[in-house]
Amino acid sequence: MQGFSVRTGSRTEFIDITSEVQQAVSASGLQEGLCMVFVPHTTAGVTINENADPSVMNDLRMELNKVVPFEDGYTHLEGNSAAHLKSSMVGCSCMVPVEGGRLALGTWQGVYFCEFDGPRTRKVWVTCR
Repeated sequence: MQGFSVRTGSRTEFIDITSEVQQAVSASGLQEGLCMVFVPHTTAGVTINENADPSVMNDLRMELNKVVPFEDGYTHLEGNSAAHLKSSMVGCSCMVPVEGGRLALGTWQGVYFCEFDGPRTRKVWVTCR
């Protein structure tokens, strides 16, 4: 298993981590198989989406904030219930095929770390098999 850290700068933020995940795949030596990206946090997530136009991720952040507002009468004492809900909605892992030692993503796809309770320093784990 490979790992790396992500430093976020905002409460809600999407960071393209495709190159870091590819570096982990390359370091593993895997030529054909699967790459699992896992985020060990309950207020963050990981997703695959378009990485050609940054407005897509801005729209996703905007809509998630509408669906799950930061303040909505939550009872969790820590005050970050919205982050927990968004993390559950997005998910904490994704799987990407590997072909020829490269992530087999679509033309416009990228892997994104999803921060919902930042800013923080977070961990991302990558397992290749």
